[in-house]
Amino acid sequence: MKILIAEDDFISRTLLQEMLSPMGICHVAMDGLEAMAAYKQALETKEPYDLVCLDIMMPNLNGQEVLRQIRDIEKERGIWGSDMSKIIMVTALNDAKNIMAALMKGSCDAYLVKPVDRDKLFAEIKRMGLVA
Repeated sequence: MKILIAEDDFISRTLLQEMLSPMGICHVAMDGLEAMAAYKQALETKEPYDLVCLDIMMPNLNGQEVLRQIRDIEKERGIWGSDMSKIIMVTALNDAKNIMAALMKGSCDAYLVKPVDRDKLFAEIKRMGLVA
């Protein structure tokens, strides 16, 4: 599995990387612009990300905007269904507005509140069919 972790906080980024690295190759981005550059590069090399973990509050481009842009690119390229990247929003924001924006408008696959619980993260990854 190929994973992109977009997180500006060093500790959160490191914890996610440690949890997810046994499942596959992890790339990290420290802001939304880096995340989009990594995502586009992966598509260009025909090695797209299977899983993208996005923090909502990132500098330069927030996670909600990154989510929207990823889904727009997938739509433009005719990427649908199981070929779409699975996206988990990972954030400290536990309010209805952000949850609904991510789940409804942005079409993320899951929403986890920090601190991320390893069991909840793995359960979501399993639910999305990325691991058995």
